[in-house]
Amino acid sequence: MPDVNSYFPDPFRPRPVLPGEYPLWEEALGLVNRDLAATLPDQEPLRLMALPAWDGGGGLDGSRGEDLYVTMANGAWQGNCLEAGDENYAVGAVADAAQETVSELLWQAWPVCGEHGIGMHARMADGQAVWMCAGGRSPREPEHVRAAVGALDTLVRPHRPHRKQRRRER
Repeated sequence: MPDVNSYFPDPFRPRPVLPGEYPLWEEALGLVNRDLAATLPDQEPLRLMALPAWDGGGGLDGSRGEDLYVTMANGAWQGNCLEAGDENYAVGAVADAAQETVSELLWQAWPVCGEHGIGMHARMADGQAVWMCAGGRSPREPEHVRAAVGALDTLVRPHRPHRKQRRRER
């Protein structure tokens, strides 16, 4: 993919967010990047990019006049900017924005429920941002919380290349 800056004129070029600039959003992105690494290990981490607020307003924090986007490593993104909210909202908002960017730019569902093989969506459950699966086709397989955002790595089984071989030897 070409660098995103080739699409924007100079005053409206996105810029990478510097470490410590937006700590709440950076922490939320750290959780989402854990899920990305666990489910799509060949993808580079997502990052935050800032762009002057499109409406001339205060932007995300009301003072810098810029909006934040969750982007691929090359700066490309899909969807809307992040909006202000509390800590739990930030995690859900970043997860939602990351999902839209990854799914649209890679042309695949992400993340996918390991149990049902379908895409999941970020939702709030009991005050926490989670990945929610719509469930299976049977009423006995209702929608369910698969994992908290940032915890998909706890669900991935380690690759065991010799497991089948050991079974055959028994």
